[in-house]
Amino acid sequence: MSRLRVRHVTGYHYGGEVTQSYNEARMLPGSDDGQFVLAANLEISPISSSHGYVDYWGTRVNSFEILTPHDRLSLTATSLVEVVRRDHAAPGLSWDDLAPAARASVDSVEQLQQTPLTEPPDELREIARAAAADLDPCAAARAVCREIHDRVAYLAGSTGVQTTAQEAWAQGRGVCQDIAHIAIGALRSIGVPARYVSGYLHPDPSFPVGVPVTGESHAWVEWFCGSWHGFDPTNDLDIGERHVLVGRGRDYTDVAPLRGIYAGPSGSRLFVEVEITREA
Repeated sequence: MSRLRVRHVTGYHYGGEVTQSYNEARMLPGSDDGQFVLAANLEISPISSSHGYVDYWGTRVNSFEILTPHDRLSLTATSLVEVVRRDHAAPGLSWDDLAPAARASVDSVEQLQQTPLTEPPDELREIARAAAADLDPCAAARAVCREIHDRVAYLAGSTGVQTTAQEAWAQGRGVCQDIAHIAIGALRSIGVPARYVSGYLHPDPSFPVGVPVTGESHAWVEWFCGSWHGFDPTNDLDIGERHVLVGRGRDYTDVAPLRGIYAGPSGSRLFVEVEITREA
């Protein structure tokens, strides 16, 4: 078990005075299988009242509005989470049993349909089928994710939040969001329900205690093969004690950390800072 403190600062510098803004933030983790939230707090500047709720996909959301003039919006999410090693050895279903089991659950059947961000090109569909050949669904899903890890290079800043799986695949590179979208599209194409997961990853496997390190928001996948299994295709590893889960959805659009609309000048600049500290 590890105890991780995450400090995530994000927001916008506007190109002038904004008269009002309406926003949603998905930045606070919730207790889940494999993690327990000891504390979580969101500070909003300018000061605003906020309404918290859990969305359709089970993600904590803070909805807020600012009706006073401002030229900067800043959010600071601070969380303390105990994370334990997940069980990745549970037996899975056969292909014959997977299809009816996936259709019987809302959680899984809704993760079979492609979205504009996950729709895979024909080449990727063929690669996924070849990687999955002669394997059971659990082993096939892992093999597909590892194949994608080997074929798509991680390169920070190479894509944007609107980049599709097809575009990132054609480039052969992307960030964790793109690699997750590619993996999800490939898994769905062979009949394995797969969902997008957002959160944080402590970047240092040596886990220095008490030393803050610079991190970033991270994305990985979960697939259903009788139960849900998490895997990080960007780093080719099972979800473990360095991962803190914030939200799940069909793709990035369901779990964007901050989204909203505002009245004011057209220009804005996003800023993001993530710091992660192992405390135990």
